[in-house]
Amino acid sequence: MNGAQDLGGQMGFGPIELEENEPNFHAGWEERAFAVTLAMGATGSWTIDASRFARESLPPAIYLSSSYYEIWARGLEKLVVENGLVTSEELAAGTKLSDPKPVNRVLKAEDVASTLAKGGPADRDVKQPARFKVGDRVRTRRMNPEHHTRLPRYARDTVGTIETVHGVHVFPDANAHGKGEQPTWLYGVAFKGTDIWGPDSDPKLSLRIDLWEPYLDLA
Repeated sequence: MNGAQDLGGQMGFGPIELEENEPNFHAGWEERAFAVTLAMGATGSWTIDASRFARESLPPAIYLSSSYYEIWARGLEKLVVENGLVTSEELAAGTKLSDPKPVNRVLKAEDVASTLAKGGPADRDVKQPARFKVGDRVRTRRMNPEHHTRLPRYARDTVGTIETVHGVHVFPDANAHGKGEQPTWLYGVAFKGTDIWGPDSDPKLSLRIDLWEPYLDLA
């Protein structure tokens, strides 16, 4: 979707301030927000792509005025309500008001390290030939979807070159909305900065984005 998270090329937000020796968390509540989000994701109540969509579909005013882990927490609040695990009244009260809905899995503290070490690979078996090969010139599709997508708004309807073929991976546009994994080919595509941001941008800039096959056509 075209949301507040899609900031590439937008002006007026100031520079990204780099913090030397930045810690993973700046406050205890951030660490807790991270932990609870991982624990709830491990229940299998939604996919990682659904989790991303919950965050990026926050109202722009809320998204842009929230810190990184505030966005995580607000996205999780949406997910637990939408999936019937918590009611809006319980969120407001800060306590349960009825018996909780059971979940498929529970991530125990002693299993966290091994579970995170396994990760969540999204590559799948190849069942169809790739449409493109390294060196092909491709054009990204022009679209304005209401659903989740990993094709950035600023890189749509733009010509680039296939640099890498990553194999077949879960298609996030489908997986975010309960339509199954629909695995498809994933490519590393290189773009000239001037093709994306126009002739006034730095001619030395280039951009590389991993893009799924349904986003692309031959140029």
